[in-house]
Amino acid sequence: MTQSCVFGPVPSRRLGRSLGVDLVPLKTCTYDCVYCQLGRTTHKTADRKEWAPVKDILEELEGRIPASRPDYITLAGSGEPTLFSRMGELIDRMRSITGIPIALLTNGSLLWRPDVRSQLMNVDLVIPSLDAGDETMFRAVNRPHESVSFRTMVSGLIDFRREFGEQYWLEVFLLAGYTAVEAEVSKLVELVRRIGPDRVQLNTVARPPAEDFAIGVSRERMVEFASMFDPPAEVIGDFERTSREGEFASSQEEMLNMLRRRPCSTEDIAAGLGMHRHEVAKHLEDLSASHLLRHTLVNGELHYAAAR
Repeated sequence: MTQSCVFGPVPSRRLGRSLGVDLVPLKTCTYDCVYCQLGRTTHKTADRKEWAPVKDILEELEGRIPASRPDYITLAGSGEPTLFSRMGELIDRMRSITGIPIALLTNGSLLWRPDVRSQLMNVDLVIPSLDAGDETMFRAVNRPHESVSFRTMVSGLIDFRREFGEQYWLEVFLLAGYTAVEAEVSKLVELVRRIGPDRVQLNTVARPPAEDFAIGVSRERMVEFASMFDPPAEVIGDFERTSREGEFASSQEEMLNMLRRRPCSTEDIAAGLGMHRHEVAKHLEDLSASHLLRHTLVNGELHYAAAR
């Protein structure tokens, strides 16, 4: 990985100001989810490796912490972060340089592996995802690597819950025409009961997805589905618009100025403004929610422009 591994802080709908640590190259993942905001997976793999030197990640992180004042340091990635093979060592060494809580966002696909679970025991919060209630829907929505079955994925979520003593939140992602029907949600409710997370959060498409047939669900319908869980699930809302103040608002205006001149893809914006693609995605979401952007497909790739 030649690009910076540390990005943000960015406003997170769940974690406040999140300083991200990107552990894998774009788009290296065990899944190829139809709704992914980063586009199609170009390197689908279940092989773990050290994608960037631990020493380099720590040096960059240590240099960014004092000025950023994050609420969380979030291990994420331009793909699946648990594919980073030295995760345990990285977390332990992060603990030695800061007391800021550490969160992990993961698709949960590798939690069936004892070596992966053992490396995650020293984080404060783990948020895996669960997008399907059976093998057929799992294949349709997540399009996993051939080595990952629905049964092993679910067993990993259950086993990790038994072993992990800190906060465990489960994200359930709903798609119109796929899982946003009562019969499919009922399957998810039963799986959640077996897994036993501390919190369940319902999410849906909020940014342009990898596939144009991945459609979001209305907030009203999401609230109805949330009531099917026991206790009721939370519906993830937009990050409060206090994010418009200061540095974040300045970056948005800079991005708008760029998009007033010509349409750009996410990668164009990241390269042109020297930003991380995750930061770009947060800005695009915020600007789109304010109806300041329009987007079109150009040769199969989303391009953004300032709204007329």
